[in-house]
Amino acid sequence: MIDPLLLVLSGVVVVALATVIGPRFNVAGPLVLLAIGAGVSLLPFVAPFSVNPEVILVGVLPPLLYSAAVQLPAIEFRRDFAPIAGLSVVLVVFSSLVLGLFFWAVIPGLGLALSIALGAILSPTDAVATSIAKRLGISPRVVTMLEGESLLNDATALVLLRTAVAAVASGFAFGDALADFAWAVVIALVLGAAIGWVNLRVRERVSNSAANTALSFTIPFLAYLPTEHLGGSGLVAAVVAGIVTGQGAARRFTPEQRISDRLNWRTVELILEGGVFLVFGLELKDIVVANLREHEGLWHGTWLALSALGIVLLVRALYVTGLIGLQARRSRRHPRHQDRIEGAQQRLDRFEEAYREAPEQFGERGADPARTERRIGWMRSRIARTMADLDYYRDSPLTARHGTVIVWAGMRGVVTLAAAQTLPETTPQRPLLIFVAFLVALFSLVLQGLTLSAVVRSVGLTGDGREGPSRDEQRALSSELRDAASAAVQSGSLARRDGEPFPADLIERAGARLVQPPDDDDDATARRRDLLELRLASIEVMRRRLEDLSRDGRFSTAALRHALAELDADQLSLELRIDDGADG
Repeated sequence: MIDPLLLVLSGVVVVALATVIGPRFNVAGPLVLLAIGAGVSLLPFVAPFSVNPEVILVGVLPPLLYSAAVQLPAIEFRRDFAPIAGLSVVLVVFSSLVLGLFFWAVIPGLGLALSIALGAILSPTDAVATSIAKRLGISPRVVTMLEGESLLNDATALVLLRTAVAAVASGFAFGDALADFAWAVVIALVLGAAIGWVNLRVRERVSNSAANTALSFTIPFLAYLPTEHLGGSGLVAAVVAGIVTGQGAARRFTPEQRISDRLNWRTVELILEGGVFLVFGLELKDIVVANLREHEGLWHGTWLALSALGIVLLVRALYVTGLIGLQARRSRRHPRHQDRIEGAQQRLDRFEEAYREAPEQFGERGADPARTERRIGWMRSRIARTMADLDYYRDSPLTARHGTVIVWAGMRGVVTLAAAQTLPETTPQRPLLIFVAFLVALFSLVLQGLTLSAVVRSVGLTGDGREGPSRDEQRALSSELRDAASAAVQSGSLARRDGEPFPADLIERAGARLVQPPDDDDDATARRRDLLELRLASIEVMRRRLEDLSRDGRFSTAALRHALAELDADQLSLELRIDDGADG
């Protein structure tokens, strides 16, 4: 009997090595791990291996989905929420029904409810599997849609599965199923948002970054467990908690906390994601042996799986074709929308000019200048955000080429296998259903995962996207931040961390050049500490300006996060130099 600790340690080493070695051979690390696990499971001296599906559903998926949600590009997610919701709900329901009718017709004695349950198991794309697509540099808009879909469609599939399994015993009622689905989503949204808000409030008061990150590891489970207990979707709750946390981290957490979170959660993702694929491969023998024992062969389950995969891809292709057509129709209306927004901007300019000249002519509105200024500012912000959205749709259109990638990148993965294993032990032909689910996920990952890069190249999208923001966008954002810092320095409104003002002659001498780090000559002067303190104060101004810019939508989430990471690193460096100087 091998020591379980040795197995865990070996798994971590294999995950780390596969993550490094796989890309060198142009193969995604998860696929390498899947192959290693499958190969090891087939060795004659290796006993059949299985993992309780609750370990995956409760112990692995909540933190993985939470971590992905924290990093979700919120601006782009908001812009494409409608198509993402369609992929996550409408497509999953439709695919489940079509697959259910197919299984009902070809598997004698299965029953319609159980057939739909199997369809629900096979319908959702997998967040872990979608990580393969993220490494190919495809359009950021496509990546956002795939990520958003894979984060949200698990709830639809699992609620359908739960309802269908219950219907096997008590009969199916459409009204009850709809009510269960609505309750599962609503309670998940409420509890997930509440846990995310409490997370931000509590952790902003915990100054120790290591302890702060340790608390973050509990959040996905604190969102998942009570939601499931109340009949909601715990995975959606974990996702919502992650989105709320990701949006508030820039404002609530310190640079040390953000950096610690980012690095530690990246490690957690690597281990959990790699471990899932490794376990996926290791379970091959147990699933095959069970199916052989029941059906005396593998061909029956294999042709069912191949047929199901073909059906699900066909349904996805038809749906995405309609989605792309709808988006094309909307894009043709964008010039008219832009004209209306520009007209609204001109009317607001005229109103503001008239108000400035004679506020008393505006009656009660003029009696409260602060309120009027807030309303004008709010309207300008809405107009700027709408204009930025229209520019985004114009510059990042969804074409048939993008639709091809969206279809082919929708891979099934570990959620499919874990959900299949939650079927009750009394389920008719349970080993066959699990085997079909395993093969659909396996064929999907291998076929689509290994050929996705070729598909991307064949449709001409290689290099269409990039992992980070463009240099032009970075420069434009840096210019905005430098201007804000320069204005604050020259206004004399900055103060030290202890609240003491800076000497007037220092402000006058330094000027706008203090928005850059002090050079070697500055380091040699007696006022080195003052210069560093002033630079530190200017970083806080830039961070506030960055928060304002994140609301109008002019810059991508990638650019905003890149700039925030730079400010965080710069602040930590300056604080270290100031503290070293004080110690000296």
